[in-house]
Amino acid sequence: MIRTIYHGSDHIIQKPVLGGGKPYNDYGYGFYCTESLDMAKEWGVSKDRNGFANRYTLDCKGLKILDLSDPQFCILHWLAILLENRYFEITSALADQAIRYLMYNFRVDLKSCDCMIGYRADDSYFSFAQDFISGSISYQQLCRAMYLGDLGLQFVLKSRKAFDRIRFEGYETAESSIWYPKKSARDRNARREYFDVERNRFERSDIYITQILGEEMNSDDPRLR
Repeated sequence: MIRTIYHGSDHIIQKPVLGGGKPYNDYGYGFYCTESLDMAKEWGVSKDRNGFANRYTLDCKGLKILDLSDPQFCILHWLAILLENRYFEITSALADQAIRYLMYNFRVDLKSCDCMIGYRADDSYFSFAQDFISGSISYQQLCRAMYLGDLGLQFVLKSRKAFDRIRFEGYETAESSIWYPKKSARDRNARREYFDVERNRFERSDIYITQILGEEMNSDDPRLR
């Protein structure tokens, strides 16, 4: 299977490098892409700088692709990966205990995969995750919040085998004056919907982090599906 993927950047990247990038990205080291051209253009620009949407084809035959949107996973698997790679401010004993529990019970081994597919933790999504860990929102609210703003999924190359299969096909310029307002509006709309709808909603049947800890829920629990 051949996939067309895009990488938003402030420069043209003809040859992605294994081990490049930052270790504290959502899924650690890797080459972060998207299957959406528009999303890549948003990711590539800043407020005062144009960017590029680099286009590639990837031969996925024989590659092990870990897809976090697969039914075998839940949002807590994504969150456990995020906790391993991103800095979370620990504001309470509950948050500290929650982080330790999730990292132990919902950890996903990324070393065996060549590529992975998962949510992108922009500033708004990252704040939703922090609210869940601190007990401010429920598990159900967190799941719904991840679709606010229609941020889409990331496609990340992780292994040498995957990097050997990627081929540069060209690029498109992304003008900051067009794509930065769209990028800002997406995040702003997600936050507004979250505070207007989700954060102030309370359902007695919802599951909060205190219940997950108290009942020692794990990834096999049907209530987390």
